[in-house]
Amino acid sequence: MSDDRLIVALDVPNALAGLKLAEEIGDAVSFYKIGLGMLTGGGLALANELAQEHGKRIFLDMKLFDIGATVETAVRGLAQFDLDFLTVHGDPHVVRAAREGAAGTDLKILAVTILTSLDRGDLDDSLIKPGAMADLVCERAGRAFGAGAHGVIASPQEAAMIRALPEAEGRLIVTPGVRPTGAAPGDQKRIATPAEAISGGADHIVVGRPVWTAEHPRKAAQAILEELRRV
Repeated sequence: MSDDRLIVALDVPNALAGLKLAEEIGDAVSFYKIGLGMLTGGGLALANELAQEHGKRIFLDMKLFDIGATVETAVRGLAQFDLDFLTVHGDPHVVRAAREGAAGTDLKILAVTILTSLDRGDLDDSLIKPGAMADLVCERAGRAFGAGAHGVIASPQEAAMIRALPEAEGRLIVTPGVRPTGAAPGDQKRIATPAEAISGGADHIVVGRPVWTAEHPRKAAQAILEELRRV
């Protein structure tokens, strides 16, 4: 089994494309993320197939947000699948409801702090309170941990600050916004290299476009894994 610190995001149009990509990468990667964009393209079926027939770990990135009862019901339904991680927004009432929905299962609830595609200007547009981005991310992370989150999603630039929180002991930090050296940032604004993210305190990194747009996705994934092994 490969190093599961690397999670490859299957941000492709549908389950058939996702399965083809996973088969091309083969045993080089053991952990995959399936996001909201693939939900109507067979994402849950792909998650089940990769887990049950290929022995892969699955991170379902739904970023759920709703009233508590709805979140609890949704998570209870999703927990019937063979999933490892599920994301919800980091608001404490959402996290608490998600934990109730996942009760009695091994599903880990990860709380989104602030999306890695956002910067301070975006927060201003959304009427989010003033403050430095990193401070707000750490505050949201602490509150999510207090509400019972198994871990948080944050950019690699905030991983070290979150890891230093007393509430973070024994909790997971998963970082999207990771780009290998020389890769284009794409739609991410707060990025770092794989080595920087892990050195900063992340348990897992999520990499999508630099792998699935590569001419040889397996080799691209292996290059990232080699960088992680040197950390």
